[in-house]
Amino acid sequence: MNEELKDEIRTFNAKDVLVEMKDLSGSMLDLAYSAVLYSNPEIANEVFRLEQKMHSLLYKLRIAIMLGARNLDDAIEFAGILQIASAAEKISNAAGDIAKIATSVDITSYLDREDFEEAILNVKIKPSSVLKNKSLEDLKLETETGMHVLAMKRGSKWIHSLDKDERLQEDDLIIASGPTEGIPAFCKLATGKEYKEREKESEAGIKRKRLTEEIADLIADMKNISELMVGLSYSAVTFYSKDIAKEVKDLEESMDRMKEELEILVIDAARGITKRSNFGELRGLLHIAWSSEILSDAAYEIADVVLRDLPLHPVFLASIEESDEIILKMEVKNADIFDRTLKGLRIETRTGMFILAIRRRDGRWVYNPAGDAEIRNGDLLIMRGPREGEDKMREICEG
Repeated sequence: MNEELKDEIRTFNAKDVLVEMKDLSGSMLDLAYSAVLYSNPEIANEVFRLEQKMHSLLYKLRIAIMLGARNLDDAIEFAGILQIASAAEKISNAAGDIAKIATSVDITSYLDREDFEEAILNVKIKPSSVLKNKSLEDLKLETETGMHVLAMKRGSKWIHSLDKDERLQEDDLIIASGPTEGIPAFCKLATGKEYKEREKESEAGIKRKRLTEEIADLIADMKNISELMVGLSYSAVTFYSKDIAKEVKDLEESMDRMKEELEILVIDAARGITKRSNFGELRGLLHIAWSSEILSDAAYEIADVVLRDLPLHPVFLASIEESDEIILKMEVKNADIFDRTLKGLRIETRTGMFILAIRRRDGRWVYNPAGDAEIRNGDLLIMRGPREGEDKMREICEG
């Protein structure tokens, strides 16, 4: 090991690295799907670069933790951190595998963005945009539209993990994720024009959709569930909840079945195909299936820390609190919102927070609640989202 690396490890801050690993793995996943949805090899290459960064972070974290363990109790607590950090790297590896699809084949005809619970959007800043020359901190996009800026391309340079004081410029390519309902508002801000829905498909396109809609629906379900599982797994360790951890375990088993179902559908779709390019598309779909299962396994690995009663070192909880995307639980006490629905309250677009689960007063859990889920007195909401959304959520829940 060279002296420069040794000096780096001596000044290593495990908490800061855990924060970076959690934020990085989540962003990589969105970027990977963006690369596939827009068939963009450039975005895929950015994912590969971040994947190498993740490998380096985990390597240094392992060394720092071994140096920091002074006794058996430390070693036991650090074991849980290492398991979670290893799972975060697996999430980044899965993101890398998804991104590889964009470098070799276009599978966009098998994907329906409208089925995704969280939209992934690529949009360029136009001359008439109100975002131009303004900083992300001033714009507060997450709490105004629900959309989170993942990365930006300026000229030939990619910028990841943007600073709050970063000012957007004309022709910047913005990659953002968030609720589907936030797309029109975000696009209008970026382009200065009203958002237009996608044009109706041709008859040929409709026929093709009929042939592939089962595959498209299943891929969307696998994406939605795998991302839900990651959010729930971090919620399980944050609140050390076995109920949530058990739900992650159940979802992991469901994901295994969905992977098998998708494999069968792809095999059926291959019948009668003679073009090599079509086989390449189907192979890309199988990669999506395998990567989604890896994501679900990684989420379960995080939740497994709670299921096995492993104690967690305080440094991990501190890292969760300082992450860009925070995990919150909040009780509903505001009578003005009783019996109103999540969709009616527009929580995602107003606050940027995504509701992972609701625990009713009688102890029942509602995981991944739909837009028509009613909010009731005494409900406990488990959510993830931007730090800036916490105060708005508190205002909604508590009045």
